[in-house]
Amino acid sequence: MTGFTSSPANTLADIEARAADWIAASCDREKWRKEDEAALEAWLNESPAHEVAHLRLRAIWNSADRLAILRQPAKAQPQQARKAPFYRAIASAFVAAVLIAAGYFYLATPRTQTYTTAIGKHETVALADGSSIELNTNTVLRTDFDRNARTVTLVKGEAYFQIRHDAARPFTVHFGIHRITDLGTKFLARGRGDHLELSLLEGRARIQSMSGTGSRSAILNPGDVAVATNNALSVSKTSTQALMDKLGWRSGVVVFHDTALAEVADEFNRYNTNKIVLADNAAGRRRIGGTFSTKDVRQFVIIVRDVLGLHVENRGDEIVISR
Repeated sequence: MTGFTSSPANTLADIEARAADWIAASCDREKWRKEDEAALEAWLNESPAHEVAHLRLRAIWNSADRLAILRQPAKAQPQQARKAPFYRAIASAFVAAVLIAAGYFYLATPRTQTYTTAIGKHETVALADGSSIELNTNTVLRTDFDRNARTVTLVKGEAYFQIRHDAARPFTVHFGIHRITDLGTKFLARGRGDHLELSLLEGRARIQSMSGTGSRSAILNPGDVAVATNNALSVSKTSTQALMDKLGWRSGVVVFHDTALAEVADEFNRYNTNKIVLADNAAGRRRIGGTFSTKDVRQFVIIVRDVLGLHVENRGDEIVISR
């Protein structure tokens, strides 16, 4: 086999064709050399788009039952042995053609999937493009990918996105009238009613809100937190530690710093079916700090009772706190 070399591939068609070439070439194990493996690795490292295309077409190849006969050829009879190289070349070309066609069919066909988490649950979704999304408690999220775009709709809840940037297929997240466009990003998005909070950890992202009164947008950099409603969009800067605290749920904890008890109760209620109820406003204004397990309401209630001196009463599926 003549060794493959890395050369520029600027369009999606070029990249897909090159990925198919690599897969077809690697099928001929007798001629696949260490130098070829190194050249493939170099090509994959040139751009995330190369790796995405290779993974996608490799998955199609692995699942294509109709090509199983090419992947597992019958043992050739002695008189057929001399023709094997010729047949392997034909098979290689056929694989490339089928992978390209299948790849474009795959990209052209919308891939819609809905993901949900129950109260108190946490799920990580690995996407075919190399991105990942972690869903927090009581979250509903829908993905819709095609050959031109990757679209996610956050129906409700909270999710942490780690996005593999691909300029040829933009990644956008929709929540109501709000839209987040990834520019190579790790970000946390939380939606409640018409309220979207976007916290950017790495890279850059654009947030845009489109309403009847006009369009508002902002470009976010690491440490920026955007809060968007139907009527306003604001951006503020926060610390790295504050961002990590927001992601505490990934480890099963919630973190508070001198936080009003009413806000703490709302946060705990997101993760538990036994709800905390504040019987009066005065109790809700008391402040507390600390790191708590999202599922250990009992520990929190003990602190409220013993440290804050508030009255706690268990009423079945409610825990009522009062002065």
